[in-house]
Amino acid sequence: MIEEIEIADLGVIERASLPLGTGFTAITGETGAGKTMVVTALGLLLGGRADAATVRSGAANARIDGRWVVPEDGAVAERVAEAGGDIDPFGDAGEAELTLGRTVTAEGRSRAQVGGRSAPVGVLSDLSGSLVAVHGQSEQIRLRSRSAQRDALDRAAGDELAAVRSRYRDIFDRWQKNSADLETLLQDRDARQAEADDLRAAMDEIEQAAPQPGEDDQLAATAERLTNLEELRLAAAGAREAVSTELAEGDDVLALIENARRSLERVTSIDDALQPIADQLQNLSYLASEAAGDLSSYLASLDADDSHELEAINERRALLATLVRKHGPTLDDVIETLERGSARLLELDTDSERIETLTEQVDADARELADAASALTDERTRTASRLSAAISDELTELAMPDAAVLIEVSDAGEYTRSGRDDVAFLMRPHAGSEPRPLAKGASGGELSRVMLAIEVVIAASDPVPTYVFDEVDAGVGGAAAIEIGRRLARLAQHSQVIVVTHLAQVAAFATNHLSVVKESDGFVTASSVTRLDGDARTAEMTRLLSGLADSDSGRAHAEELLELARPETQMIG
Repeated sequence: MIEEIEIADLGVIERASLPLGTGFTAITGETGAGKTMVVTALGLLLGGRADAATVRSGAANARIDGRWVVPEDGAVAERVAEAGGDIDPFGDAGEAELTLGRTVTAEGRSRAQVGGRSAPVGVLSDLSGSLVAVHGQSEQIRLRSRSAQRDALDRAAGDELAAVRSRYRDIFDRWQKNSADLETLLQDRDARQAEADDLRAAMDEIEQAAPQPGEDDQLAATAERLTNLEELRLAAAGAREAVSTELAEGDDVLALIENARRSLERVTSIDDALQPIADQLQNLSYLASEAAGDLSSYLASLDADDSHELEAINERRALLATLVRKHGPTLDDVIETLERGSARLLELDTDSERIETLTEQVDADARELADAASALTDERTRTASRLSAAISDELTELAMPDAAVLIEVSDAGEYTRSGRDDVAFLMRPHAGSEPRPLAKGASGGELSRVMLAIEVVIAASDPVPTYVFDEVDAGVGGAAAIEIGRRLARLAQHSQVIVVTHLAQVAAFATNHLSVVKESDGFVTASSVTRLDGDARTAEMTRLLSGLADSDSGRAHAEELLELARPETQMIG
């Protein structure tokens, strides 16, 4: 339910606040005052197309803000949370306040706010279906859609059809998924067989080679060593000779260190400060001896026949490189192919079994789907007969006594998620005429009344939180207008109803009467919105009836209308 709408610089409306609330709100005003701008504002809040032409002349932008009362939990709250917005819970009835905003610049750019946060305009569109049903001359295309007509029929059927449809959709979703999986398997069978053959050959090749993690790096290091064997031998031999020569002549490192230590040992008794240095030389002698031994061992390990080992290593490296090139890009990927290949082969090799199983499942789903679709068709057909009669009865009271609405349920020829039914709302303007689609059989004003009749009939079983009607009374007056007002009041017993009207007979049934007032200083025209009560409301009703706010006869008629509508409005309250 909409609590309030704030409008700034939209069309002729400079600034206006529309207190709405529960029940039936009528919006009236002189021609050109901007009544339809209220519907435009609401359309923008619900994600409608932004048009720079709607921005008030001279203003930088138009701004519309709305406050809604919504369930604290449910689809609306979830969508707001997904968009990053917040709702504000209040009271103990599980209700919360939701704010929506829309700004349109003079250049035509648009911004939206949902729950206090900036959001794409598409979020407003997503929320609209759960918040408001708008029926204006430009919005009636919704009723002309076959899918919308099917949805209207389903809404009228209530919980029983909803349960049948839910079961059908579960079966349809399963059937569609299994059918798609089966089609994929059948289409890709040759490709999957080729994949299995290639994978099996690859695994055989990798198993024969038996590569080990990091083996390529280890082999590369060994090959580098063997390739430079002679250079390593000369370097190690030269180093060993320098540290510890086996020749009698010449001093090596060990001999020099030993000579230095002995020189100091002879005089340490004279100055004991030399003893630590002598000890250091002794340690150096030990380290040099150990290095000489290590170098001898290293030289012994350099086998002159290592050229044969180098040849074997290069062959192994070539084999691993071939595997990496075919199954890489790294040796780890090659090993992983071997590790994961078994599971993939098991999946590919069981295609025949899966195809057989899925074929049986799809066939079973198809039979179950046909039964569920038939049950859905039967339920819709029963509802169509009842709904057709109820809408036609309503149209009789809405100044369309010879008109009838016929709802046809036919076979669409294919299964969809909504069933196998094609639902068509047809209108017969008068007895004996051929029923025609609503788009061709009804004018805009008639279509508004048809929509009102539909909503009144459906609202008892599945009401929308808020209904907005623009020019629902077009082309009618007198008793028919009173009946329109009475049915709007009846609709308001279940939902919030907002009506833009120029007829006092309709406005009389409102529990909340707003007037759009146009003012001009000769240069600039501006409109505002005023809530009417008491004498002010009677004066507006008088103006609607006679064109004069102070007409005595018009005033008497206005008071009579208000008295006539009083029982209906008391029921709403």
